[in-house]
Amino acid sequence: MLTALVNRTLDLAVNIQQIPAPTFAEQERAVFIQQQFTLAGLQDVCLDSTGNVYGCVPGMGTAPPLVISAHTDTVFLAGTNLAIRRTGDRIFGPGIGDNSMGVAGLLGLLWALRENHAGRPSELPGDLWLVANVGEEGLGDLVGMRAVVDRFGGQVSAYLILEGMALGQIYHRGLGVQRYRIEAQTTGGHSWVDYGRPSAIHELAELITQLTELKLPENPRTTLNIGVISGGTTVNTIAAHAHLELDLRSEGAEELSDLTKWVEASVEKANLSDVAVIAKVIGRRPAGKLSPNHALVRLARNALKQVGIEARLGIGSTDANIPLSLGYPAICVGLTHGGGAHTVDEYILTQPVERGLQQLVTIVEGVLS
Repeated sequence: MLTALVNRTLDLAVNIQQIPAPTFAEQERAVFIQQQFTLAGLQDVCLDSTGNVYGCVPGMGTAPPLVISAHTDTVFLAGTNLAIRRTGDRIFGPGIGDNSMGVAGLLGLLWALRENHAGRPSELPGDLWLVANVGEEGLGDLVGMRAVVDRFGGQVSAYLILEGMALGQIYHRGLGVQRYRIEAQTTGGHSWVDYGRPSAIHELAELITQLTELKLPENPRTTLNIGVISGGTTVNTIAAHAHLELDLRSEGAEELSDLTKWVEASVEKANLSDVAVIAKVIGRRPAGKLSPNHALVRLARNALKQVGIEARLGIGSTDANIPLSLGYPAICVGLTHGGGAHTVDEYILTQPVERGLQQLVTIVEGVLS
């Protein structure tokens, strides 16, 4: 594969990264990608009501279509400094690996296929759909991928999800996730005059203690994390309101179900005559899996082997959760290596990108053979 193609893909990744795209605010980036799809000659380019961008490479035959997607949103808030820094074989920048590189890989794949097919990737026996989807990060709740799967359903050869980093990983299992916003409400008051009244913050603190003291299963691995807590008004005010955001995960569907029931029961018990505590589900990522012996997994392993990388099968919380939960063949793969994900020091390595793209070409040609 020509170095020029790799550099072109990296340049596109940087251009994408420079456009802010917090979850629920991906519009500007989506418009740019729609323009790039059109310039690249994709057919049926469109932007759906969710914010996903679609483009098609029509095939010659009747094979079911292959859908390849990469999420456009990032964890970084509007106003984050997105400056790029290059050092040796590394490119630093918030969101460069997660997931600007993945989105650029959609067109990098197209360019690579054109090299392999003398400019005519449409010789593939089935349609190839490239999708840049929204809502993968944070509280996006995989809304973009849900819309993608609603559109194509099970009438596909497979769903292939791209992440910028994690080259060598094949995520063939979707990690079950459930998220809550738990709120406590009291009458509040003055810290001295009304001392003794319940504080929403104190009540949540007691609930947090109960949650974090729970012994969770190690096998299947199960986790609990309180990632956000907020409330109160001033240091000398008994807090009338406070809330937290809770993330529950498990490799086992039964274990996750048991944990959610325990959390909901604990919240119910926290309600008193002068304290109201409620839990609202703010995110569900359904679990699912594909057998490690499935043809798609075997194909992906072989594609990595051909570029000298030993595949690692794994479980993750990615856009692949949605098709996997419905029994559709799906995997998530990476394009390069990197580090510092979800931090302002995020970076990717440039040299492995060539092998990452070669991996994709082999998977696509194998699925649509």
